[in-house]
Amino acid sequence: MKALTTEQVKAILTAARESSTRDWCMLLLTFRHALRSQEVRQLKVSDVDLTNGSVSISRVKGSKSSIQALDRHRGEPLLDSVLAVRLWLKERKEDGSQVLFPSQKGGMMTRMQLGRIFKKYALAVGIHSDLAHPHILRHSLCTVMAEQHADVYAIQQRAGHKNISNTMIYTHISDRQAGDACKAALMSAFQ
Repeated sequence: MKALTTEQVKAILTAARESSTRDWCMLLLTFRHALRSQEVRQLKVSDVDLTNGSVSISRVKGSKSSIQALDRHRGEPLLDSVLAVRLWLKERKEDGSQVLFPSQKGGMMTRMQLGRIFKKYALAVGIHSDLAHPHILRHSLCTVMAEQHADVYAIQQRAGHKNISNTMIYTHISDRQAGDACKAALMSAFQ
């Protein structure tokens, strides 16, 4: 499974933030909530609840919809989804569609438009073209969670996977990691 590094994700988000609050907020939510293109494009303003700090996500492809927290990120404002949404909602011009991230002409943007937006930032920061598609953000979040030893069920919930086997693709570990985990478990069990 291909994924971006945390440095690459930050570089894309930085480029987007410098250019457009809409693009930064849209790509940040795509990453932080493991959204598919259609899921982020169909978000409505009413899906965001800043009072409770949440976003309602309607999943596609048979995945489980959910309400997820909008999170602060102490020390890294670039990853602060509460800040991003607040700033975007202050700038956003109502076009009658109620789409959270409308296209420049109004209404829901197309899959191709989102793809072009992401590709522009990805290529600008040196991401190889085969990784320059917005779906890579979904894989990148799940990969980061797995690398940081998040519970597999937490990854499943965040991505909206109905079947745990879809989540398991992110949990591959090296022989060294398995050895280290075994050693730590034995040291703890046989003190």
